[in-house]
Amino acid sequence: MFTGIIEEMGTIREMSPGGQSYRVTIGADKVLEGTQIGDSIAVNGICLTVTEMTSDSFSCDVMAETVRRTSFRTLRNGSRVNLERALTLSARLGGHIVSGHIDGTGTISGFMREDNAVWITINAGPELLHYMIEKGSVALDGVSLTIAYVDDKCLKVSIIPHTGAETILLSKDPGDPVNIECDLIGKYVEKLLGGGPVGTESPSTAEKGGISAAFLMENGFM
Repeated sequence: MFTGIIEEMGTIREMSPGGQSYRVTIGADKVLEGTQIGDSIAVNGICLTVTEMTSDSFSCDVMAETVRRTSFRTLRNGSRVNLERALTLSARLGGHIVSGHIDGTGTISGFMREDNAVWITINAGPELLHYMIEKGSVALDGVSLTIAYVDDKCLKVSIIPHTGAETILLSKDPGDPVNIECDLIGKYVEKLLGGGPVGTESPSTAEKGGISAAFLMENGFM
């Protein structure tokens, strides 16, 4: 589990392909402190398991499913990446609950400066935008951000100077992909209420003896 507060930017040192999978080595500093083999580190929002470490790098195995569902395939030797260690019980939850399991990718369509901030517009599919609300949370390349605008084609976020300096988001160009993890709570609530992604139907939870919208209304919760 992560918070979406990036600790440092690392650098891809080596990507060794193995069919559809990869073994990746990343140069880092801060995230190595206290880290052990088997620990999790989010790389551009992707939860990866540390399988090997040196004094200034760590290595992970990236499975084919991760490559398919994320922007990992666009990385190269020398690429900069956002890094965050897994949350500890003594840490402040400064962002929001982030699992490190990417739902899909979006595409940056533009940047616009407004005073000290930079707006980023990201085009995404309805299966992702379905879970987003204005002033809700989203993780973009692992960065916890507030959704400032959303419609049926795109979302917009506003980046303050600190976030711009401490992450890779403002180093990207229009057309670049970004990893998107939607709000975890929204997905669970939808599942429990018997809903499904845009364009799908699922059996009502009431039929299964669980919580449904009708049940909540009947009992004064809606």
